[in-house]
This record gives sequence, structure tokens and C-alpha cells, in this order.
Amino acid sequence: MITREEAVQALRQAGCSEEVVRHCLTVEKVSISIAKKIRTNGRAVDLDFVSRAALLHDIGRARSHGVEHGVEGGKILHDLGLERFARAAERHVGAGIPTSEARKLGLPEKDLVPHTVEEKVVTYADKLVMGRHRIPYGRALNELKLDLGAEHPAVGRFKRLHVEIQSLTRRA
Repeated sequence: MITREEAVQALRQAGCSEEVVRHCLTVEKVSISIAKKIRTNGRAVDLDFVSRAALLHDIGRARSHGVEHGVEGGKILHDLGLERFARAAERHVGAGIPTSEARKLGLPEKDLVPHTVEEKVVTYADKLVMGRHRIPYGRALNELKLDLGAEHPAVGRFKRLHVEIQSLTRRA
């Protein structure tokens, strides 16, 4: 497992701006907070993986700030031998992108939707962080609607992800 310090260094070595690094540090903080709540409710969650995946999720922004930054991040992490983190980076964009949408966006024709609890936590936390500030779910949802349009499928995916994360973090 890559250390936290090595993950931050990987961001810088890849060419990420300090703004991106600060964003990733905030996403890590939010992700760990969510993951700890899930763990408190008795669900297994790998906190070390969540930490590193959150730190590395936007490494692709060293190459692009477009929708393809997740796939670019996956390539960078794959080249570094960090395949498990590569999948998390690929799958965090737009609350996940199914194969059919990936094709339309010019991305590789593969499932780019988060599958594991850890991937879902990082994806969700990323949407709750604007720059380096945590924002409420309602504002994050409105920002996504403004960015993509209220009827965009990513809006529905984000809503469903919110419901799932809330159910995992809610005390029984």
C-alpha cells in the first residue's frame, strides 16, 4: 500500500497544481469522515484505501480538467503500478459513467461506475468538495444540475449515491 505522503508526492510529481493537491486533501478528509461513520455502523470499509484513493482520485488533472481526467488518472496510476487506485480514479467522475455514456463522451467503452463501498465514498465526497471547501449535499446537487443540466443522468446517479451513502452512515 502506498503511504499517504507518497500519494501526495505522486500528485505533485504527476504535475498537479497546488490547488488540485489541496482539493484532494479536503476530499480525503471528507471521505475518511464518511467512511468512519459507515464503519461505526458495522460495515467493513478499508480506511487506508479510502484515504489513498481520495488523495489520488484527481491525479489525472495533471493532464486534463475535462471529463476524461478520470481515465487519464487511471492511466497514470496504472503506470505507477497502483491498479486498485486507478479504478477509483476512473470511476469517480460524474457520480460514475456507465459504458453507454462513456462511448458518447469519447471515453473508453467500459463501465466507469463506482462499485465498492470505498469507491462510492470517494466519489460522493468529491461531489461534496468545491475547491477545498466542503459544501452541503443540496448545494452540490444544484451545482451538478447547473453544470450538466437538471435532466442529465449523472444527476440521478448522484441522488441515488446520496441515498445509499446516507443509508450506510445512518445509525440503526
